[in-house]
Amino acid sequence: MAQPTPPVTLTDQLRRLTAWPLNAVATHLHRWGVHPDVLTILGLVLVAIASAFIALGQLQMGGILLVAGLPLDALDGAVARVMQRKGRFGAVLDSTLDRFADGFIFAALSYHFALDGRPDMILWAQAALIGSLGVSYVRARADEVDVSVKVNIGFFTRFERLAVIVAMLIVPGLLLVPALLEVGVIVLAVGTNITTIQRLYYVYRTLKQRGE
Repeated sequence: MAQPTPPVTLTDQLRRLTAWPLNAVATHLHRWGVHPDVLTILGLVLVAIASAFIALGQLQMGGILLVAGLPLDALDGAVARVMQRKGRFGAVLDSTLDRFADGFIFAALSYHFALDGRPDMILWAQAALIGSLGVSYVRARADEVDVSVKVNIGFFTRFERLAVIVAMLIVPGLLLVPALLEVGVIVLAVGTNITTIQRLYYVYRTLKQRGE
């Protein structure tokens, strides 16, 4: 029986829409000798700086820095494709540093809520971190040779998570509605854990249809 066809996610659609400009920029960066791993590390450094602002309550500045780092998150892979990189280390480094980035952001939010005396929101932030790691882990584990299931489905893939994070950091200050930050964290906590379950169920169905 054929493997179930996963729906096209928002992340997939955006990759298609931005493929041409990303490839054009990546081509220039490759000609200038910029290595994709450098872009990956610079992206994490920018997230770390943004997280420091978030922890200290400078939420909008943190959000702006995260937006500034989004191109780096896409360009490292584009440059690797342009240079026809054959090694797999770049993909491992990118995935690993993405998990560090998730940790930095939610640790910063937890610290911010701790300073505000909001232990309830600390728990929600940690639930969002657990869900984010779960979403990524299911995909990584399912992609291994002994399972070999491509998992790109779910309501909260990486782009959706970043979109919510940026919005909940920047919008509350613009609209003067601080509670939107809390709403965003709760949405992430619920959404990422649901997505983890979605992905697990997709892997289960796929393996069952393959008789494994």
